Amino acid sequence: MYVAHLSLADFRSYARAEVPLDTGVTAFVGPNGQGKTNLVEAVGYVATMGSHRVAGDAPLVRLGAERAVIRAAVVREEGRQTLVELELNPGRANRARINRSDNARPRDILGLLRTVLFAPEDLALVKGDPGERRRFLDELLVARAPRLAGVRQDYERVLKQRNALLKSAAGARRSAGRAVDLSTLDVWDDHLARAGAELTARRVELTAALRPLVRAAYAELAGAGAETVLEYRCSAAAEGEPAPPTPQQAYETLLAALGRVRKQELERGITLAGPHRDELTLRLGPLPAKGYASHGESWSFALALRLASYELLRADGGEPVLVLDDVFAELDARRRERLAALVAPGEQVLVTAAVEEDVPKQLAGARFAVTGGTVEKVR
Repeated sequence: MYVAHLSLADFRSYARAEVPLDTGVTAFVGPNGQGKTNLVEAVGYVATMGSHRVAGDAPLVRLGAERAVIRAAVVREEGRQTLVELELNPGRANRARINRSDNARPRDILGLLRTVLFAPEDLALVKGDPGERRRFLDELLVARAPRLAGVRQDYERVLKQRNALLKSAAGARRSAGRAVDLSTLDVWDDHLARAGAELTARRVELTAALRPLVRAAYAELAGAGAETVLEYRCSAAAEGEPAPPTPQQAYETLLAALGRVRKQELERGITLAGPHRDELTLRLGPLPAKGYASHGESWSFALALRLASYELLRADGGEPVLVLDDVFAELDARRRERLAALVAPGEQVLVTAAVEEDVPKQLAGARFAVTGGTVEKVR
């Protein structure tokens, strides 16, 4: 799988850009702030329907423009090419086309292109809050099974509505001391448990699949040292109990937890159990990686998570595009060389770098110079 051509209109800093691509390594080289990351961000958006840099679409539209357009020609198995077009309309519904058909929805794009992105922001996977790790799991789940995007959306919708009911109840109690009709709360409990059960079970399953791959990748990057440990901690499970491994067990566990914490929820006006409060814990040996791992160890752990994702997606069939956005400048010489050796065999590898010297020699290939919003192939 690879992107054969990328076309942008009013995306980030680009009024227009046409970038022909091929298999192997392609590096976009130029000073900071010239638009290198914007190119690979557009590729990632086609794969995930989101940006790794911002939460909303508004910053993706060039200043003064009403909308942005991304077109990507994606070559899949047996040389079949699919033209994917996305129109980003901040404040309104985005539009999608597949092979120029207007019948596609943005969600239909998911699965047509798969990417694994390495970026400086990845350090937050180790050092950041639990939400970063939950998002990592969920994005990988959707990459492997696009239908799970709908499961995530269903859960978030139910959670929002249940929180609104709890907030209303808490506010009424505090301001007037009056009771609020909570007859529908049991119904919302059931909806939340059903929507969250599959998400929880799939995360548990994914964590188990990642565990040996992360351990192997970390050893490749860091050499000898403590082993990595991944553990999925379910907020609904009782202290010391493992996370439920099946959707039915997850449903029963979450429903019981909602019953236990109802009093606290009514006082605070927020849902206190569910996948939105779960955690993927990362350890190096017996110690938590967050707060104890060195900077280099943290980088190795974050990169190992991405490399493990790549291996899982490869095993599913169809090699994903590897994107390395200004990563090598962040790494010491040893980790730089080891990472380059691991990703070099990829079917398509897209690299951004401020200077040519930041691109390891193992990643020889096509080069584009990016300056002042222009993209020019130099070799």
